[in-house]
Amino acid sequence: MDNCLTAYCCAGNFYKKKQSLPIETTFKLPEPVAKSSWPPGGDFATGIVDLGGLQVSQISTFNKVWSTYGGGPDNQGFTMFEPSIPQGFFMLGCYSQPNNKPLFGWVLVAKAVCPNTRNPTLKQPIDFTLVWNSASMKINQDGPIYVWLPTAPDGYKAVGHVVTTTPDKPSLDKIRCVRSDLTDQCETNSLIWESGSFSIYDVRPSNRGIQAPGVRVGTFVVQNGSTNPQSIACLKNTKTIPKYMPNLQQIKAILQVYSPTMCLHPSEEYLPSSVDWFFSNGALLYKKGQESNPVPIATNGTNLPQDHTNDGACWLDLPSDAANKERVKKGNLQSARSYVHVKPMLGGTFTDIAMWVFYPFNGPSRAKVKLISFQLGKIGEHVGDWEHVTLRVSNFSGELWQVYFSQHSKGTWVDSSQIEFQSGGNKPLYYSSLHGHASYPHAGLNLQGEDNIGIRNDTAKGNNVMDLGIFELVCAEYLGSAVIEPPWLNYFREWGPKIDYNIDVELKKIEKFLPKNLKSALEKILRSLPSEVLGEEGPTGPMVKNNWNGDEI
Repeated sequence: MDNCLTAYCCAGNFYKKKQSLPIETTFKLPEPVAKSSWPPGGDFATGIVDLGGLQVSQISTFNKVWSTYGGGPDNQGFTMFEPSIPQGFFMLGCYSQPNNKPLFGWVLVAKAVCPNTRNPTLKQPIDFTLVWNSASMKINQDGPIYVWLPTAPDGYKAVGHVVTTTPDKPSLDKIRCVRSDLTDQCETNSLIWESGSFSIYDVRPSNRGIQAPGVRVGTFVVQNGSTNPQSIACLKNTKTIPKYMPNLQQIKAILQVYSPTMCLHPSEEYLPSSVDWFFSNGALLYKKGQESNPVPIATNGTNLPQDHTNDGACWLDLPSDAANKERVKKGNLQSARSYVHVKPMLGGTFTDIAMWVFYPFNGPSRAKVKLISFQLGKIGEHVGDWEHVTLRVSNFSGELWQVYFSQHSKGTWVDSSQIEFQSGGNKPLYYSSLHGHASYPHAGLNLQGEDNIGIRNDTAKGNNVMDLGIFELVCAEYLGSAVIEPPWLNYFREWGPKIDYNIDVELKKIEKFLPKNLKSALEKILRSLPSEVLGEEGPTGPMVKNNWNGDEI
């Protein structure tokens, strides 16, 4: 079998209307996007990024070097690869990943813009240090593996490792070290494999955000129980970060290809709506000290405070009359759209497209205690619910590499190779949990707790779906005045009132169903949840969230 392997990304179609199920889904590694898929203009998806005298390219074609077949995630082992190097480029480090998922990754390779200067951006190492080998380990493996850390010349740093199947040191020409001013501090990210005190992780820049220059290389780090700083670095973009970001037409084309479809639970009664539908159907602006005289909210929120302050002086709420209040709680799926924020990430080598969805109301939480499930009274209820997924697109190629699913103030990144797509369309499909509206990549029960006790996040395919390809671009700071932010986006106070209720009172309503020890376990989990998740506080809007300017948690 050929050991030259390629990791693929996905393409798709554009702007489908909301549709009724059944929606057929599939798991696959779709065909890569043709470069001609993207409208011309600028430096987006041109294959190379210049970090400041150092040109890098993203490689997803690998030669397998070695595998072990046990331990690590799902006890399936891991594999080490060497990238296929294009002519004129040099390896910065090898790639590794667990065996519990399809091969789907990348590393950067590099070349110096002016290689013959007195202070070149790349240099050969002066030696290698053997940091780990498996020769003496009793594991199921393809023979021994040897992992080498380059010894960088003064003023340079290693950003990756070399792997070999013999104990002989690699050639010094095998890899390049990078001039220190083009490197940044990195940190461990996800576990690849571990055995005893030895572990191997992929790494990412420690400082990540819209303005952060750190660039992920795609390499790994090995640790032997040491808490010392990482032995390798990430890269740094010393040029203008937005240089390789998509323009307006390219953003629209990306969303034509990758916009997800959200499946709502069959029993979901609290549906999304557009923000303007919420405003025009009786939503009210309350001011502290004037609670008896709330104000209707103008179209697009033009009468909302715009001072970027959250001092508790104002909040939004549902219509005051009972009939309209219940009607608006239910939302309006036909008006719903996603609100899109586009931002540079990882030193401008990726584009993050955060797609926000608004719900007028978040329903009550449901608990699971061993074999018993029940509703938690008012716990979890709140007005104004903001949820999102984020698409991470490569600025080298325009390919979708990961999707982030927000889940109750946290969330998780999932590789594109591990998410569902609509059959024949290559558009990601994901699921909104019942009442809580958290986002998950697959249908089923997602329990927020431990030992089979916690908050239920049930997801399933229902008849209601939302195409996030029906969108409004609300912010792309790097494009300046080309994108006009709606007034409501700059409203920093709560989108719902503070709800005063006592957890003890709500727990007493259900304690008759539970033994004392199980009640205590559930109470411990409930009290650990943020007040915004519990429903005690009205949530704030997208721009107030930490991930607006930073990386997803």
